[in-house]
Amino acid sequence: MSASALTALAAALAVVTAASATTPPAPATVTARVETPAVYDDEAGGNANADDPAIWVDPTRPGRSIVIGTLKEAGLDVYGLDGRRLQHIAAPQAPGEDAAPGRFNNVDIVYGFELAGRKTDLALVSDRGRDRVRAYAIDPVAVAAGRPPLRDVTAADVAPVFAGSESEVDEQHTAYGLAAYSDDDDAYVVVSRREETSLRLLELEDRGGRVGYRTEDALDLPASFTLPDGTSWRPCADPGERPQVEGMAVDQEEHVLYAAQEAVGLWRVELDDAGFEKPELLDRVREYGTPWTYDTAEEECVLDTAHDPGFGGEHLSADAEGVTVYHAGDGAGYVLASSQGDNTFAAYDRRGRNAYLGSFAVGDGAATDGVQHSDGSTVVNVPLGRSFPKGILITHDGEAAPADGDRESTNFKFTPWESVARAFPRPLRIDTDSFDPRDAD
Repeated sequence: MSASALTALAAALAVVTAASATTPPAPATVTARVETPAVYDDEAGGNANADDPAIWVDPTRPGRSIVIGTLKEAGLDVYGLDGRRLQHIAAPQAPGEDAAPGRFNNVDIVYGFELAGRKTDLALVSDRGRDRVRAYAIDPVAVAAGRPPLRDVTAADVAPVFAGSESEVDEQHTAYGLAAYSDDDDAYVVVSRREETSLRLLELEDRGGRVGYRTEDALDLPASFTLPDGTSWRPCADPGERPQVEGMAVDQEEHVLYAAQEAVGLWRVELDDAGFEKPELLDRVREYGTPWTYDTAEEECVLDTAHDPGFGGEHLSADAEGVTVYHAGDGAGYVLASSQGDNTFAAYDRRGRNAYLGSFAVGDGAATDGVQHSDGSTVVNVPLGRSFPKGILITHDGEAAPADGDRESTNFKFTPWESVARAFPRPLRIDTDSFDPRDAD
């Protein structure tokens, strides 16, 4: 073969190799085993819109653990692992005629917070409507007896998380995303702000047997970015809005915050001595850097995809949403993020530089429909009885089926962790022993 032919062949192989290296494999597909009742975002349905789940692990019988899900204006629902509703909690009413009512956005769990001298497990909720963090004590005895297990223990004097006054609360640039963690005997909550780039780190405190909080640190993520070609870009947003964060989770052992800035990508922020360290953007949405215009008639952004400069990522389609961390032994495990724009979930290595490992979707199955436009998720590694003996992934479904006419319906889907782990070409770890969410430090 001539030198020129060899050169041409080498060039052709290089093109094929480059294409195969840059073209990710198709997302794996898994199916959920259980789903919760559909809720409806209309007057007849109590304006219920499912959004974010958390799971509380029962200390003596994990098979009767409970799932807590936010319903926005409709408050909270509590479910068993069979998907059956066990309790409903309404959001607070508006304090005045012109004030906004409570609206529950995100939820997370803290184990063993010392309240009135007793170790108490808490469900913590971001109340977007009133710009507060609400706290609910979880009663294991009530769970065992089949009684409603959540009780409001929020201190009466908690102040707005971001707003400087009650009138400012009603402008609704308020508490939005939420993630909680513990450090020895202290408990913390990270809260993001709606339509802003701001994060607050709050420390919980006992105020006479009820839960209050104080601000420990604040962080503003960027609202505009310098692209590799030197031009400046800001993400698509309605007038007066900045690129917000909602989906967040904290690595409970390493104290690292993972925060999804919806139109930007996934951030990694170390938490050290009750403070934020320098944020690092570990992955970008595909739309990152794409120019856009605002259509005033339709009141929406229009991306100019024909002039996409190609600076975006390959694994997340805007919005980047729900984030959760699967903990395994020796620092192993995974960070999962919802790629809402293409109805998939991206998996990253929990260790090192958080390498991307692959994506998966929750598709239609015999017992449940698939998951679309997922806002929130949570995962635990521990065995949860017969139905979920190797852990569970819980995801919000933004289009629950079957539909009831034109009514907008949503719910939560429960998927065995082993179904996710084994769906990858190189299976993810299944580690039920190395991490205990009740003793994460």
